[in-house]
Amino acid sequence: MTTLLRNFWYVAMPANKLTAGQLVGKKMLGEPILIGRKADGEVFAMRDICPHRGIPLRHGWIEGDGVCCCYHGWKFKTKDGCCSEIPSLTEYDKLDIGRIQVTTYPCREIQGHIWVYIASEGKRNIDPAELPPVPTVPDFGKTAPQIAETSHFACDVDQAVIGLMDPAHGPYVHRAWWWRSGPRKFRVKEKLYEPVPMGFRLAPYEMPVSAKPYKLLGNKVSIEIVFQLPTVRQEILRGDRHKACLLTAITPIDENQCEVHQSIYWTIPWLGIVKPIMRYLTIEFLNQDRDVVIKQQEGLAYNPSLMLIDDADTQAKWYFSLKREYERSQQENRPFNNPVEAKILRWRS
Repeated sequence: MTTLLRNFWYVAMPANKLTAGQLVGKKMLGEPILIGRKADGEVFAMRDICPHRGIPLRHGWIEGDGVCCCYHGWKFKTKDGCCSEIPSLTEYDKLDIGRIQVTTYPCREIQGHIWVYIASEGKRNIDPAELPPVPTVPDFGKTAPQIAETSHFACDVDQAVIGLMDPAHGPYVHRAWWWRSGPRKFRVKEKLYEPVPMGFRLAPYEMPVSAKPYKLLGNKVSIEIVFQLPTVRQEILRGDRHKACLLTAITPIDENQCEVHQSIYWTIPWLGIVKPIMRYLTIEFLNQDRDVVIKQQEGLAYNPSLMLIDDADTQAKWYFSLKREYERSQQENRPFNNPVEAKILRWRS
């Protein structure tokens, strides 16, 4: 089973990291992809290779509705990738430049992120009507996140996904004076999980009264955690006054590395005052997860036999079952049948 799933939307980068007229080269699912923003603010994505002499187009510039190569000035339309200009040609040349084309990718800017749709290899000119909806955070409309951070993980996407959804690693990996440490606070957790389209969720439940930080959202604060293929996880908090959401989206760079995009949304107006502190804590959390994954690679290099146990690792088992079913459904050209069934999971953490 490959670690890379296609025919999905993936986060390329936070939208505020791309200014008008800027070109950024990214590697996504092993493909060189150019992300750009035109003068009118519209974003686009195309293959980051000039078909003339192979130089990356990110070294060029945006000119009107096209991208110009820095080597010979060839220009390609951002809409369909067709070549629209070759400066060296004369009136005596008969070359039909419109037949020269760079692969383009569906690209959308939604809720403060730039998403790129990676289709099956060799699939081009996708009808927009056939595209699935871009993943969105509920309850926040067009709002961008208050905090958006990206971290490079030197591991395959599967290890990143099951590592970040793992409910038992917290007391050991996230040990700090401002969070928690040691086994003193261990207790049995008992949660109901149920299937959702292309994934599963922790059914909403009301947070205990002792969870004081959540009081910022008001009374009767509930939490819901949703995971959906390929790699999108949302932790949604709803109170009677405010809401918040932690969005985690993992984008494979290739088979051996990935980027973890983590964003926080909230509706508390004055919380912006402590945004620098919250950004620092977000980065620290991501770094702790990243560092343990780096250590894990030392052992994985020997290709050891691994194990997943019930119930702490059941979410990881579900993830692999979802991937297997998705690949089969694609190969057999049939609807996806979610293999996850509602179940109460219990673990100590």
